[in-house]
Amino acid sequence: MADFTADFCDTFPDKVSVLGPGYSNYGGAPVCQGEVVTLRLDRNNSDLITLLRDEDGHGKVVVVDSDQAYYAIVGENLMKFAQASGYAGIIVNGYIRDTFQIKDIPVALYALGTCSRKYIPVTQGERDIAVSFGGVEFRPGDHVYTDTDGVIVTAEPLSQGSL
Repeated sequence: MADFTADFCDTFPDKVSVLGPGYSNYGGAPVCQGEVVTLRLDRNNSDLITLLRDEDGHGKVVVVDSDQAYYAIVGENLMKFAQASGYAGIIVNGYIRDTFQIKDIPVALYALGTCSRKYIPVTQGERDIAVSFGGVEFRPGDHVYTDTDGVIVTAEPLSQGSL
């Protein structure tokens, strides 16, 4: 990836939204980009497991809204599923765990922080809906670009080469 989020913000100020502060990358990939797939969860991550394990993720970034519930949404096993299915990254409006084990898995993983516990009872999630957090609305089919400076979202793919 030769394009950087700061360059996109400078070149396309009216086309990009910037995810607010507090989200850090815990994954092993320092950058990622891809088409947005959205999922809203009620603390339990079983719908996310199914998505990451069973669906082709090439060219995609999963955006998960768990409403900042203090439970781990992603850990080592889900990161392994994401890698095996080809997902470029995961952005969680919540918490993750297994940071030591996932730091070398080459998938970006943005989250608010860590939490050791997970939510055991299975609850139903909602897929392919608009989710909003960090001052940004993510819609299915939007495009996400991340690097060490942060996360941006656009309605359509951007390229510095098209200038």
